[in-house]
Amino acid sequence: MLTRALGPLDVSVVGLGCNNFGRRLDYDASAAVVHAALDEGITLFDTADVYGAGLSEEYLGRALAGRRDEVVIATKFGGQMGEGKKGADPAYVRQAAEDSLSRLGVDHIDLYQLHFPDPETPIEDTLGALQELVQAGKVRHLGCSNFSVGRLRDAAKAAADAGAPGFVSVQNEFSMLERTPETGVLDECVAQGIGFLPYFPLASGLLTGKYRKGQPQPEGARLTGQDSNKFMAPANLDLVEQLAEFVDGRNHSMTELAFSWLLTRPAVSSVIAGATKTEQIKANVQAVGWQLSDADLAALDAILPAVPQR
Repeated sequence: MLTRALGPLDVSVVGLGCNNFGRRLDYDASAAVVHAALDEGITLFDTADVYGAGLSEEYLGRALAGRRDEVVIATKFGGQMGEGKKGADPAYVRQAAEDSLSRLGVDHIDLYQLHFPDPETPIEDTLGALQELVQAGKVRHLGCSNFSVGRLRDAAKAAADAGAPGFVSVQNEFSMLERTPETGVLDECVAQGIGFLPYFPLASGLLTGKYRKGQPQPEGARLTGQDSNKFMAPANLDLVEQLAEFVDGRNHSMTELAFSWLLTRPAVSSVIAGATKTEQIKANVQAVGWQLSDADLAALDAILPAVPQR
């Protein structure tokens, strides 16, 4: 397994997203996916307190028992966890961290990420509370998610002014169908020396090629029956047909294309993808071996939606 830097961390270029645990998968199925990921050399496991209403963290911690030192555990806080349990107010930051540590069954979190910006709480207040967690050894490094360029710069300035640890990562949606990070966030990551973690890299499965225009949708798959989902827009299904033709002519798969395309971006540290079956883990790990050429990238740019204007 290849690795890349994620701030001061070293992580596998394929990470496991644990959003299915406790929601689509029970404990036994979740543990099977985790163990398959470990066997394939995956070291980055990304979850959040809101996934499965806390069950994702619980299942992940149980599945990693005895293997904790082999992995980087990344979790998130800030989403709605109950009455009064949301956001990035310092008091809640401390409570959320203790709750996640308890569910995970660990004494520290490797990467603790603010899941969503909190417009009601100054970022310097949030960073102050996070600094306390770092100083206490309960959190090693800090990250954020769904942050714009402006918010990343504000956070970096606030951390520098306070002499506090700043964010080492940002996790935003990024795929061949969602290219907004190319309008500035990726460049900002390079400028600040922080890692970028794309979520929805396979567009909820659309970029695996299992949803094809005019063909029956696969039973039990994530997007099956969700024709109103943004990923299932007719224009996206048309793009899938063009991308399928592109990979077929080069003897590769759609998953290989989706992962390898993302990894051509230097800011991308690891491609995080969920899995509900162990065979999906193997496919994801095998997907990063395609070295796309400049000609390949130019051909793809002619197919894909244009990068939004700044």
